[in-house]
Parts: sequence; structure tokens; C-alpha cells
Amino acid sequence: MKIVRILSIAFFLLAATPVLADVVNINKADAAALAENLNGIGMVKAQEIVKYRDTHGKFESIEELSNIKGIGEKTVEKNRDNMSLSKGVTQVEVRVANKPSRDE
Repeated sequence: MKIVRILSIAFFLLAATPVLADVVNINKADAAALAENLNGIGMVKAQEIVKYRDTHGKFESIEELSNIKGIGEKTVEKNRDNMSLSKGVTQVEVRVANKPSRDE
């Protein structure tokens, strides 16, 4: 019983730990970078962000994201600290596991 309690507490602590996302440049980021770094934004909404940007030009404000169907003020607010108009990631960094070289 004690082990179940310990595992439950450990699970709760891990689940409550926020995922750290990079700041993403909403004026230059591709859909993959948007989906990877913004909470509540999957690939479909990320593609809509890129489509909106291609049609209307650069975002003048973070709030302008709420003009996109399916992205409301709450989504914008919860991601505000992870978005920038001029700095941040623009592509998802591909991480490759360390492979031994052919020389080894």
C-alpha cells in the first residue's frame, strides 16, 4: 500500500511539472515549430497560423492570433510568454541520438 502511495505522489509531481517550451517567433516559424512550442496548438492550427500570416502579412501583435478560427483569447493568453513577434525559434531542432562513427 505504501508503494502505491509513493508511486501516486511521484506521478502527480511529474504530471504537474510544466513542459518548458522555447519562445517561438510567430512571424517566421514554420508549422512544426509552432505546434511543438505552443500549448493547445496542434499541426492543423499551426498550419492555419502560417496560412493566415502568408495571406495577411506579419503579425502586428500577439493578440492578432485570435483572428484565426479555432484560436481564442484563452489560447493566446496561456501562450503569451512563449511567443514573440521578432525573436525565438523558427524551426524544430532535429535531435539525433549519438551514433558511433564508422571509424569506431
